[in-house]
Formats: sequence, structure tokens, C-alpha cells
Amino acid sequence: MSVMAVIQTAEKLLPPGLQPALHRLVSALTNDDETARAQRMALTAFAIRVVSAAIAFGSQIIQARLMGEFEYGVFVFVWVLVVLVGNLSCLGFNTAVIRFLPQYDARNERDEIRGLTSTARIFAICSASLLALFGVAFLHFFGDTIDAYYIIPLFLGLFTLPMIALGDVLDGTARANNWPVTALSPTYIIRPILILGFMLAAVVFGAPRTATTAMLAALAATYVTSIGQFFAIDRRLQKRYVTGPRKIDFLAWFKVAIPIFLIEGFSFLLTNSDVVVVGLFLEPDQVAIYFAAAKTMALVQFVLFAVKAAAAPRYSAMMANDDMRPLAEFAGATARWSFWPSLVVGTSVLIAGNMLLSLFGKSFTSGYWLMAILFAGSLSKAMVGPGEMLLTMAGKQQLCVFLYVGALATNICLSVTLIPLYGLTGAATATAAAMMVEALLLHVAVRFSLGIVLFAFADPLAILNKTRAS
Repeated sequence: MSVMAVIQTAEKLLPPGLQPALHRLVSALTNDDETARAQRMALTAFAIRVVSAAIAFGSQIIQARLMGEFEYGVFVFVWVLVVLVGNLSCLGFNTAVIRFLPQYDARNERDEIRGLTSTARIFAICSASLLALFGVAFLHFFGDTIDAYYIIPLFLGLFTLPMIALGDVLDGTARANNWPVTALSPTYIIRPILILGFMLAAVVFGAPRTATTAMLAALAATYVTSIGQFFAIDRRLQKRYVTGPRKIDFLAWFKVAIPIFLIEGFSFLLTNSDVVVVGLFLEPDQVAIYFAAAKTMALVQFVLFAVKAAAAPRYSAMMANDDMRPLAEFAGATARWSFWPSLVVGTSVLIAGNMLLSLFGKSFTSGYWLMAILFAGSLSKAMVGPGEMLLTMAGKQQLCVFLYVGALATNICLSVTLIPLYGLTGAATATAAAMMVEALLLHVAVRFSLGIVLFAFADPLAILNKTRAS
């Protein structure tokens, strides 16, 4: 699939209000400088995510219809857990590759590139395999403490972990080489299609419509996708860097990977912990309803994703300027770009909420009010735009870690407190509150570390103008 084909497909799937923004971004495809290449990477990533969202939404509806809310809830809980653990098992090496490989390439250090790419793959597979062994041992000795309907899906999920980790590292390797379609399409397009295809084929040939069948389909799809991606990327790497000796500097890579792991790990946990915590406290049918509501309302987050993709390169470039005022003005603009489209998209999703949830099944419409609660959290986050990206580009990564720790702790503490009392409403409230805390912390951090008032309804120059006047 070509870049333009992906973009054209995404354009058809976008709401009309967001299509003009896509048209403006497409003009970057005609340029050839470094900024244009970064814009093409961001645009292609956004297009793939839009296409993948449509695929994921459709496949989730079909799976929910096939399995019913109970079995679908079991599958959703286990699959989210598997993807979460598989991603974290890389320990940041999937992003460390992006950090080091372009630098080595610029210095024509081919030995280091070959050593980095091979080491990252081996480390990710070994780390995930070790976690899988611990998981098997836990199920063997403590399996009687887990509900029986989770055991076999969890066991199958453990065997999926090494390929999840390998796929994440291959994703990072392809991004580092500016191969966005090769990086993102296996995980976000090919794998979901294969999971659904294998599931449907299994049912046609008489397999039961259960979470176990769905996990077998996910296991097969993940292995096919990751192995296929491995051969595709390995062939391109050999053509680009030629076979030769490898130089390994594992300690230097590991020192950089761990802080990245902390930042991305807490962010990823914050995004997915709600489904896991709901699964720990409530029955699978309740997990299914919550997941359907959360993923439907997650359509709002694609606005912020698009703004992040466009803002990150410009944030980085503007950091070199001694005058912070242009950066502040641009940061304020990104907050507005995030808020108003999010308001429009979220309101549209809420208006169609009952209809969208009914596609999963009649009982799923009970999750409508969860969407409204989650929308409040997403909107509060949109008010400060890509604040974490601004801090990261300003070299405030450690501050970002503390912010995510605070937001994640809020989410988990409120979930543990509210879910037993209020069920799914408590889960949605905890998640929305965590988003609000994250937005508040980002606003405060940017205000005091950079002197920028990052808020959709405020003057971003207020502090800088005051400082300049004094």
C-alpha cells in the first residue's frame, strides 16, 4: 500500500470538519527538505491510524456480535493485557532505536547500525520470553486464584508476547529509517484484519465462538504479522546498510532506553490501565461494555494525535530560538487546534452514541453515559493540547515522567475506590479524573518551567509579556 493510497483512504474516513486540515498537510508531500520529510512521516502515521481506527472499530463490532458480551469481555481483557505487557517488555529499546540509528546513519557508522538493530530484536524477544515464562509459572502455581474462563486465553496470550515485542522493535527500526508504511501498517492494519479473518475462518469450520478461539486467532495473526514484518525490514536493512560486522554498545543504548521506557511506559499504562482494572473487579460482560464505550469515544483522541504529529517538529525547531514568544504563540495555537475540533468530533460521537454502541449488541447501549463521562476527560486534555510533547522537545523528559506517575496513580487509586462502589460509572469517572489531573499538571509544568500559559482560552504570552515589561 502506497503512502498516497493510505492518505486517500484516511480522507474518506475522516469527518468533514477535519478534511481541510488533511488537504493542507498533503501539500507537504511535494517538498523534499527535512521538514517536509518529517511532515510526510507524521501525515502518513496519522492516515494509517485513521484507517486502523475504522478497521478496529468494525472488527470489534463483528467480534462482539460473534462472541456475545461475556466471551468478548474475556478476550478484550486478555488482549489488552497482552499488548500492554508485550509493549513494556521492550524496556524502551523500540524507541531507543529511533534515537540512535539516525545519528549513526548521519555519521556513516554502519557497524553500529547493524549491531543496534540486531541487539534490539534479540533483547526484546528474550525479555518478552522471560516474562512469558514467569507468566506460565504463575498460572501453574496460582492458577486456582484466577477465574477459570481466563486461564486458557491467558496461557495463549503468554505465547504471543515475544512477537508483540518483536513487532514493536521492528516498528521503531522502520520509523528510524523513515519507512512509515512498513512501520505502522503491520500492527495497525494487517494484524487486526488477520485476527478477524482467522476468527471468522475458525467459526466457519466449526470452532466455538469463545475467547479461546479469538486468542488463537490473535496468536496466529501476531506471529504471521511480526515474522512477515521481520523479513520485509531485514531485506530493506541489508540493501541499505549492506551485510558486515556489528559493533555493540549495549550499555550506552540501555542507559538511554530506560528513561524512555519510564516515560512511554507510564503513558501507555495510563491509556490502558482502566480496562485492566475493570477486568480485575467486574465480570467480563461489564468489561465488554466499558471497552466498547471507551474505544468509541477514543475517536476524539485522533484530533490530538494529528496536532501532535504536526506540532512536534516545529516545537523542536523553535526551541533553538532565544525568543520564547513565537514558541508560546504556536503552543497556544496548538491548544486551540486540539480543543475546538475535539469538541466538534466528541459532540458528534455523543449524538450518534446510542446507534454506535447498538452495533456491538443491544446490551452495549447501557454504556452511553460512560461515553459522556469519558468525553469530559478527553476534552479537558484537549484544552492544553500536546503539552507533554512541548515539555519533551524542551528537554523536560524527567518532569514528564513525574506527571505521568501522578496521573496514573490518580487513575489507579480512584479506580480501586470507585469501581467497587459504582461499577462502570466509577471506572469512567476515575479515567476522566485522571485525564483532568494530567491536563492540570501539564498546564502547571509548562507554566512554571517554560513561562508559557498553555490553555485554549488563555493568552499564552501573559507571563512572558509581564516578565518583559518588568
